[in-house]
Amino acid sequence: MEAVQVVLFKRDLRVHDHGPLREASRRGPVLPLVVVEPELWALPDASGRQWAFYAEALLELQEALSQLGSPLMLRVGALVPVLAALEERLPLAALWSHEETGNGWTYARDRALAVWCRDRGIPWHELPQNGVVRRLRSRDGWARRWEDRLGQKPLPAPERLEPPRELPVTLLPPGGLPAAEDLALAPDPCPGRQRGGRQAGLALLDSFLAQRCRGYVKGLSSPLTATTSCSRLSAHLAFGTLSLREVVWASRRRGGPKAFEERLHWHCHFIQKLESEPELEFRDAHPAYAGLRQTDPKLLAAWAEGRTGLPFVDACMRALRAEGWINFRMRALLMAVASHHLWIDWRDSGLVLARLFVDYEPGIHWNQCQMQAGTTGINIVRIYNPVKQGLDHDPAGVYMRRWLPELAGVPLVHLHTPWTMTPMEQQAAGCVLGTHYPAPVVDPLAAARLARERVWGVRRGAGFRERAAAIQERHGSRRSGLATPRAGRGRRAERQRRSPGQLDLFASAMDSHQPGAQELSGERESTRAEG
Repeated sequence: MEAVQVVLFKRDLRVHDHGPLREASRRGPVLPLVVVEPELWALPDASGRQWAFYAEALLELQEALSQLGSPLMLRVGALVPVLAALEERLPLAALWSHEETGNGWTYARDRALAVWCRDRGIPWHELPQNGVVRRLRSRDGWARRWEDRLGQKPLPAPERLEPPRELPVTLLPPGGLPAAEDLALAPDPCPGRQRGGRQAGLALLDSFLAQRCRGYVKGLSSPLTATTSCSRLSAHLAFGTLSLREVVWASRRRGGPKAFEERLHWHCHFIQKLESEPELEFRDAHPAYAGLRQTDPKLLAAWAEGRTGLPFVDACMRALRAEGWINFRMRALLMAVASHHLWIDWRDSGLVLARLFVDYEPGIHWNQCQMQAGTTGINIVRIYNPVKQGLDHDPAGVYMRRWLPELAGVPLVHLHTPWTMTPMEQQAAGCVLGTHYPAPVVDPLAAARLARERVWGVRRGAGFRERAAAIQERHGSRRSGLATPRAGRGRRAERQRRSPGQLDLFASAMDSHQPGAQELSGERESTRAEG
């Protein structure tokens, strides 16, 4: 039997712009393979909502591969034993896949897979699919590499795949694709979840570039407008139903917003950090912050359930629980309030959010968790005022009333601060604190002051600045420009060439930001490539 080229699909569930699939198709019979790993889905950052999106995308991939001539093989189990069992029945010419920057578990799994392939004499070809560079020695020139990779035209799908002949194994396991309960995933209702699959992703990309992007810059900060103004492509990029290059190419051809492309650069920038330093998922970027926070389980539960008594924070959390997505500024708010006002360790709150995000991308997620917790040592410490954020982004209380029905009768004058109502006013509004809606679990202003003192106390410590400088050198962006500037003249063009939030995003700990400067959170915050 002719040796087969095994193409391993992980978080790249598409046939278009898929380098490994095209390269394998040029070399002989192709066996597309997906391995559902129960141990991966049992991790504390995995959830049923993520599985539902993944399963929908997988079914579309299965159909696309069948149309190309080589149906998908699906297995359930650990990756190396699955391949070992396959090798006993089939001669394997090579293994093909995309490079993956996942969590610590997938990193260890891939290292074990590399050892197995080497021991068996099976070449494993890993190809890049974004701007993240393996074994990067320096950030200098990183933006040029990004452009070299992602500025090119996306690859078409192969015209045809040659299937293995006389395949001596079945393609699907008994029962087919597992259900969430088969993977021991807890019930995870998410009625507003986006649908998975490439067709849904293409429809979003088209509607964004055709119309929705017109309100992108003005609409991305408020949860009232971000649902339609943002691209909503983040989950499709996370699971690879669309490639980043396809999105960049389409945006440039159709005149997408410059600010949107800049966020696609940030997408890779953050993943690059985790690629270069996988330990950032588990330990503080700046060691001076180690052991600073001790999580109170009751506060963690109140925050995770949207019952802190801080209405705008609770509304954002309940929306996220119901829809699996929320815009970046509200993600930052949720994480910052957990870290500073509630003094929760970022690893604990980060796992809660990881499970709630359908678009969970470890490289972006864990770096953002540390940024909002103030543990990077090189970024501005943001201690958001949750009341002011509500007044800024939901002044009429539309969003809060939508997600907090307990507050339906509360007058607008008290809606952002229901604890200011007298007992008689609470009775009249049908919202008695502690009965219908929680009293605030902390005094937001007092908690912010205490957190600021604690965080800046660490920053003033001996040796902090020197270590921060080393972190900046390793992970900080280079100011030589992230995106290729478009044509333009004068001050307006210069403003367009600047990356929104770049100075804020990578302001060094050596800059002259004083304690308290960020409490009002009126400045532009850092960007995330969720669109």
